[in-house]
Parts: sequence; C-alpha cells; structure tokens
Amino acid sequence: MGSKERIQRIKEETRANILEASLEIVKEDGWQALSMRKIADKIEYTAPIIYEYFANKEGILLELTRKGNGILLQELKDAKARFENPEKQLEAMWIAYWDFAFKHTQLYQLMFGVDMSCCDMIKSLPEAEAARKIIWENIIEIMENDQPDEDNVCRKYYTFWSIIHGLISINLTRKGTNDEMNQHILKDAIHGIIKTIND
Repeated sequence: MGSKERIQRIKEETRANILEASLEIVKEDGWQALSMRKIADKIEYTAPIIYEYFANKEGILLELTRKGNGILLQELKDAKARFENPEKQLEAMWIAYWDFAFKHTQLYQLMFGVDMSCCDMIKSLPEAEAARKIIWENIIEIMENDQPDEDNVCRKYYTFWSIIHGLISINLTRKGTNDEMNQHILKDAIHGIIKTIND
C-alpha cells in the first residue's frame, strides 16, 4: 500500500472514530452533552484535530443524520424485498421503520428531533428523501387508480408517518405501554391505514 493510500485510510478511520465516539457520548449522556471537547477527550485527540475533520458540532450531526438515513433506507429496502404483495411490503417497511427507531435510538432522535432540540440544518438529504420515496411509491402501487392524486398519496404517507412516529416518540420518552401492546397498536394502525388507501 502506497503512502497516499495509507494516509487516506488513516483519515477515514479517524473520521469514523470521531463519529463513533460521538454516538458513544450520546448513548451515555444524551445529545445535550455532545461537544467537540468531549469527543476529543473520548478518542484521546486534541480538539484541533477534530476540527480538521468537522468544522463544528453541526457538521458531525449532519454526518450522523446522513448515516442514520442511509441505514434506515437499507432496512426499508430489505423489508420490502421480503414480500411481493404491495400491502405486505408496506407493512414490512413500517415495521422496519419502527425497529430502526429502537435499534438506533440516538440516530432516530437526531433524525427526527425526538426528546432533543432538533437541528434545522437538514431539510432534505438524499438518503432521507430516498427513504421517504420507497414508502411513497409503495402506497402508489397499492392504489387502484393508475394515476393517483398526489394529494391523496401525500395524505396517506403522512397519516402513516404521524401515527408511527408518534407511537415511537411516546415510547422513546418512556411513556408508552409494554412491547406486546406496542406491536398490537403498531399493526392495528398499519392495517387500518392500508384499508383506507383506496377510500
């Protein structure tokens, strides 16, 4: 391996270490505790080295948001690929969305501003748009009309998102019910909305 490749590899590893340390700090102390100084202490670097990779904390938050949306998109694709029936695909994707929120809680909180001050810097990352689009297109596929009304598609998407995101938020802030009850509520909500798609 040449020196250029070695330097590039070291840079990529350092960048990954900064992001990993950031998530560890958040898991231990919450998003409010994240600072450039804490990240530097965690990975035993000086703060100026962290600034070589990220201009500020918002840069780290943006990169973690991008990472979270990339993971979510892949999990939605994997869930959809398990079924051929569009209704089953839609159900599987919303359950994958739910599972992502509890498997990657800190990323979900950052991506959707749950129990924290949401950073306003990201309006539309390509990864976030792709995750929305895969569900949006599945709703269109279920609709019987060849040329569905975009307002109706939008309404159904946001009905799903509002209910599922709301249920996740309730549980992330520790005000929800037990897991078995949550799964019943989640599936009832998904099935109920799917039944209204062609209404």
